[in-house]
Amino acid sequence: MFRHTTLLQFEAKPDKPDAVFAHKLQELIGGACGELTVAMQYLFQGWNCRIEGKYKDLIMDTATEELGHVEMLATMVARLLEGAPATVTAEAAKDPAMAAVLGGMDLQQVIVAGGGALPADSNGTPWNGKYIIASGNLLADFRSNVAAEAQGRLQTARLYNMTDDPGVKAMLQFNLARDTVHQKQWLAAIEELEADRLEGPIVPDALFDEENQDHNNAIWHLSDGPDGPKADWSYHGSAIGYVTDPKPLGGPGTAPKPDPALYGTYSPTMNAAGTVKGKAKSAKNKRK
Repeated sequence: MFRHTTLLQFEAKPDKPDAVFAHKLQELIGGACGELTVAMQYLFQGWNCRIEGKYKDLIMDTATEELGHVEMLATMVARLLEGAPATVTAEAAKDPAMAAVLGGMDLQQVIVAGGGALPADSNGTPWNGKYIIASGNLLADFRSNVAAEAQGRLQTARLYNMTDDPGVKAMLQFNLARDTVHQKQWLAAIEELEADRLEGPIVPDALFDEENQDHNNAIWHLSDGPDGPKADWSYHGSAIGYVTDPKPLGGPGTAPKPDPALYGTYSPTMNAAGTVKGKAKSAKNKRK
């Protein structure tokens, strides 16, 4: 059950309208790292959580807060769009100030939303449920949450420097602070999961006996960066080495003959023997 109050979590009142910034602010609403994403991500993580108690409470508390952030941003967008032109004439378009406003406006906000926010990013791309991660494994999910909050805070910080409006800045200062504490809480929850022995350091904490033991303790040095192999990496007391000249462990990545009904391009003679024959012919042609 959810209840809604008409009071905003924090004030969302610009000092003056700014249709161009309203367009930019859409990224924090419906972008891949926006508030709509984290709200839905935490909701589904909470609904999928099989452990009642502190972890589920933390997830659901944060999920509900994020819905409030969406509301704040949507309210700010509507107020930034106050007075935005609903009609345009040829004469109005000749006005440099009017042309500047129209040039940076999100017309979807006017045409589709009637002067309000959209569940979309700053390019107008609709929000997508594929943005969210809710796997049912708390350690994997909490690590995703840290990254989501870090990306959201990064974008908020960038937008903070794109406005001089004191009212907008005040709201974004609040959002920055909440993104900070959310990162810290998820990092703390990761440590708590490990301390409670609910999860190991690797996700999932299973199948260690099944995995190939020859390949679980070294980094493959596949770039030409010279400093990688010099680094001293370790994780939970276990050293991670470097394979400095890794060799391919598989054969050629040749696809099998296609189904004739798919009409794929294929040479019937290009089997294993034919490949060798073709290479010999190519080498002969080069000598010519």
